[in-house]
Amino acid sequence: MKPYIICHMMASIDGRIDCDMTERIGGNEYYEALEQLACDSDLSGRITAAMHIALPEPFHTDNPKPANQSSFYKATEAKGYSIVLDSKGKLKWPGNNIDGKPMLVIASEQVAQTYLDTLCRQNISWITTGKEKVDLTQAVKMLNEHFGVERLAIVGGGHINGAFLKAGLLDEVSLVIGAGIDGRKGMTAVFDGIDDKNYPTTLLKLKSMERIGENSAWLRYNVIDTTNPSRP
Repeated sequence: MKPYIICHMMASIDGRIDCDMTERIGGNEYYEALEQLACDSDLSGRITAAMHIALPEPFHTDNPKPANQSSFYKATEAKGYSIVLDSKGKLKWPGNNIDGKPMLVIASEQVAQTYLDTLCRQNISWITTGKEKVDLTQAVKMLNEHFGVERLAIVGGGHINGAFLKAGLLDEVSLVIGAGIDGRKGMTAVFDGIDDKNYPTTLLKLKSMERIGENSAWLRYNVIDTTNPSRP
């Protein structure tokens, strides 16, 4: 079992997601839509977390011996978690919750045991899975089985969105399109970072569309399972 997983983003008309830019083309639409999705937990990537959540200085240890095992630590029982994917354990945290939700860090089995020990001392939950990088498929199963996560919103950047897409884990895409155009070369798109030029197009089925805020459009799509096209 895994949670129902929704990628929720705000983008310009040309699909770019730079945070400073999206703040200029919309108001509170992104958060209004996120609330309506009723996800108990949300997940962001390391880069997004470093920009908005983590302390400025990175984690450092004199003992980098890796954990070398798939495991988890549940610091607290909760109805939902703010989850950060930090494969190598590079980020330091100012506390153990984000916007009132307890934190949970997902790392690979290469993360330093001292990093996990630090999280435990801070009362921060964690999961380790994947030999060289995080095994996303196993991670979301562990979120459901051990932490009770039923609906998960992916709210990170284009690369973490692309990773979940490539792993075949997305059930839905929720996209708020703001009234603006970015146009700058090289800016990250809603889905990015898949380096396989032959990667097939992911097909979607329109679920709903509505006006939100003054000038934004909210589109929701089901991801079509190509192994079972009848699935919405």
